[in-house]
Amino acid sequence: MGGKKFGVLLCAEDTDFVKKMYGGYFGVFRKMLAEEGETWDLYRVACGEFPDDDDVESYDGFVISGSSRDAHGNDAWICRLLTLLTRLDSLKIKVLGICFGHQILSRALGGKSGRAITGWDIGIRTVHLSSSCKVLSSLNIPALLSIYEIHRDEVWELPPKAELIAWSEKTGVEMFRYGDHMMGIQGHPEYTKDILLNLIDRLFKLNFILDSETEELKSKVLAREPDREAWRRLCLNFLKGAL
Repeated sequence: MGGKKFGVLLCAEDTDFVKKMYGGYFGVFRKMLAEEGETWDLYRVACGEFPDDDDVESYDGFVISGSSRDAHGNDAWICRLLTLLTRLDSLKIKVLGICFGHQILSRALGGKSGRAITGWDIGIRTVHLSSSCKVLSSLNIPALLSIYEIHRDEVWELPPKAELIAWSEKTGVEMFRYGDHMMGIQGHPEYTKDILLNLIDRLFKLNFILDSETEELKSKVLAREPDREAWRRLCLNFLKGAL
């Protein structure tokens, strides 16, 4: 696996907490996915930083981060990102989309996303993995996995030819696969408990959730652990292996 080259397409602004504790979200993704001998580059696409057109084909894969913006929006950088993802699809370069990245990837491939009918999903969620997905079963991953979630948008309609590979009681499309080179995950396999707790506090300060909701959400997060290692193994096998 050594010598490969990956890029993180960062669609979020680093919080002060994440910058202090992890060196930004790029550091969070590197901690989960990077291995010795690899090159990892950061592109702050929400700020207009994109890989050069001539350099795109030199990458083995890209990861699209979460964002506070809407994947169904039409900001200039979002439209530019859609164009890049369409090109990556044509080149069959691996792309892993997380949360917003999952939604924008679906949109780029012909799917639809928007506000979740059931509202915010914040905390830890049990996700059902498809038993018919042979590549998942080959990893010997349990049929139920817990993951951190913090989103109010969701994929409404999968792209044509995409395969639904995970769902939950809250969200119909928790995970999808498109060909062998593109995969979206609605939850946050990269998040740690302290990152999610800090984001819950931020949502309260921004008046997205009530004080009573904040304490209940935080207590539930503190009471359980997600299956971080299983998610890490799944993401690594997709980006670098045969998944």
